[in-house]
Amino acid sequence: EHHLRENMENHTRITEFILTGFKSHPGSQAFLSVLFSTMYIVTVVGNVCMILIIRMDSNLHTPMYFFLENLSTLDICYSSVITPRATLTFLLDRRNISYSECASQMFFFSLFGTTEAFFLAVMAYDRFTAICNPLLYQVIMSKRLCVFMVMGSYLSGCINCTIQTGFTFSLSFCGPTEINHFFCEVAAVMHASCSDTLVNELVMLAVCGSIIVGTALVVFISYGYIIVTIVQMPSAESRHKAFSTCSSHMVTICLFFGTVFFMYAQPGATSSPNKSNIISIFYTIVIPMLNPFIYTLRNKEVKGSLKRQLKRKGFC
Repeated sequence: EHHLRENMENHTRITEFILTGFKSHPGSQAFLSVLFSTMYIVTVVGNVCMILIIRMDSNLHTPMYFFLENLSTLDICYSSVITPRATLTFLLDRRNISYSECASQMFFFSLFGTTEAFFLAVMAYDRFTAICNPLLYQVIMSKRLCVFMVMGSYLSGCINCTIQTGFTFSLSFCGPTEINHFFCEVAAVMHASCSDTLVNELVMLAVCGSIIVGTALVVFISYGYIIVTIVQMPSAESRHKAFSTCSSHMVTICLFFGTVFFMYAQPGATSSPNKSNIISIFYTIVIPMLNPFIYTLRNKEVKGSLKRQLKRKGFC
């Protein structure tokens, strides 16, 4: 009973954490704050432009662009959870984060990160249907199914982030608690605990592992069928057209799943904080920034729509 009370006192005594990510490079703080703020502005502007292009052009009111619009909204949210706070941390060297702020940051980061994985799987299924079942595409990918898939992705994200945050913040923390990261990432907060984290690590591995493997399987199977179908197409023109509608999505998938696998599916990946800090920058800040450019530069329809809208406004 005394041990339990002591644990509870330890648990309630902590009111804040200290984020120590990149602290070992004092000269780079100003550079990091400029880099993070620039990338955040580019992310928001790029993704807002993407949403506006899709909204304003009725030719782009198709399932593929409905998912793309939702992906852009998600990327803005995903980046907003991490980047502004990290920029202020580097700029003002204010590394303290309250217990509740840390919990809410973890909750929303897990929510948007998980939802993004499901979105990419949904978009792969959409491309599979478009290329492998073109005649039934409009019937299968109905508006109702598209909305259901987006809501299902968010619901899956909600379930995962509730499990991750609930399990992590049920641990005891004995002050002063330093988190070797620039935001409240699950594994980093877990390492800062003075409890035994074995159960948490197993839960994280089981839940995150099944989500990553499950969504990646949907993606790889869909693209397996897509590649076989494209190879069997009779004309080079139809092959090129089919491939061009998938290439931008394939780039995004390789970037996202590549970094997530490297981060979470590697034994001992969480025990190397500096490496995980750098990889985290990539999938929390760089990928949401790159997505609009990947989809704009590699997509004839988006480029055509952008030109038409600029012409209408008299810019070119």
